[in-house]
Amino acid sequence: MPLPEVQSIEYTKEAQLTTRLSNEINNFWQQGLFASFNGLGKIRVNYAAFTQPDEAECIVVVTGRSESYLKYQELTFDLHQQGFNVFLIDHRGQGLSQRLLQNRHKGYVEKFDHYAEDLHQFVSKIVTPTCNNQRNNVKQKKPHLLAHSMGGAIAIRMMQLFPTAIKSAVLTSPMIAVNNGNIPNWLAKSIIYSGNKLDSWFSEEANYFIGQKDFATTPFAENELTHSSVRYQHFVELYKNNEDIQLGGVTTHWLEQSIAANKDIFADLDKLATPIILMQSGNDTVVSNEAQDEFCQNLHQINATYCPDGKPYVINNAFHELLFEQDKYRTPAINKALAWFKMYSH
Repeated sequence: MPLPEVQSIEYTKEAQLTTRLSNEINNFWQQGLFASFNGLGKIRVNYAAFTQPDEAECIVVVTGRSESYLKYQELTFDLHQQGFNVFLIDHRGQGLSQRLLQNRHKGYVEKFDHYAEDLHQFVSKIVTPTCNNQRNNVKQKKPHLLAHSMGGAIAIRMMQLFPTAIKSAVLTSPMIAVNNGNIPNWLAKSIIYSGNKLDSWFSEEANYFIGQKDFATTPFAENELTHSSVRYQHFVELYKNNEDIQLGGVTTHWLEQSIAANKDIFADLDKLATPIILMQSGNDTVVSNEAQDEFCQNLHQINATYCPDGKPYVINNAFHELLFEQDKYRTPAINKALAWFKMYSH
C-alpha cells in the first residue's frame, strides 16, 4: 500500500535552529505540562505533554538510551506545528526520571520489559485519556508512536505485551540489536554473560561494561550520531548545562538485558498487531542494521502491510540520530513518519 503524499513541509532548519530555540521554541516549551507518575515498582517516571486546543491526533515520542525529552524540543515544536498532540517520556534510570543505582551515571535496568511496562502505563493512564478528553464522539482514540533507538526496542516490546495500545508506529534506527562492531555475536554474548555473572557474585552494584564510564562529551569531529554540527552542539550543551539528565555508559547487566529483549522481540513477532514502519540510518554504527533487516523481513511475512516491501526505509548515508541529522536526512525521515501516521489516522 503506497503511503499518502505529504506536502513539502517546513520544519525547523539548521540555519534557523539557534534563533528559534531562544525564541519561538523556548516560548512554546514553557506552555508544556511537565509531570511524573509512579511506574513499575513505584519508580518515578517523568514526562512532558503538549496538547492542541482542538481535536488532534496524538503522538508518543519514545526516546533512546541516555536521552531526555529535553533534547527533543525542536522535534516536539515541529510536530506540534503540524497539528499533533505530543507526549514524551523519560525512561526509568535516565533523563529526569528516578535513577536506579547509587552511581546515577550508570546505564541500568533490572529487566528490559520494565521499560515497556512503564511506557504502557504512560499510554493507557495518561496519553489515551488525554486524547479522548478532547473528543465529542464515543469511539476511543489511540495514539501513534514515534520511537528512536532503544526506544524502538521498548516500543516493540510494549506493543507485543499490549497489542491494542497503539494506532500506528514509526521506528527510527531501532535497537533491535546493539552493534557489536567486528566482535562475533557468540563472543560478545559470552563476554557479557560472564561479566554479569561475576558482577552478581562480587559487586553490590552493577558495574560498567568494559570501556564504559561516567558522562563525558565527544567532540563533533569524532561523533557518529549526526552530521549536523549545529544540532549536535545544541544537545551537547544541553547535557553539559543540566547535570540532572547526564548519563554515562552501559552496565554489563544492561547489555545482558538488551540481549534478552532481542530474543523476546523475535520470539513474539506474531503478537504485533500495530502497523509498523522502520526507518534505517544508512551509516549507523550504534545499532545493528542487519538485525533491523531481519526484523522487517520476518514481520512482513506475518503481515504484508507492516514493514512495506519487507525491508526498512533506508535514509542513505545518515548517521544514527535521524531526528537530529542534517536537514537533507531529517526532513525525508519526518515526512515519511507523518505519511505513515496519516495513513492510519481517522
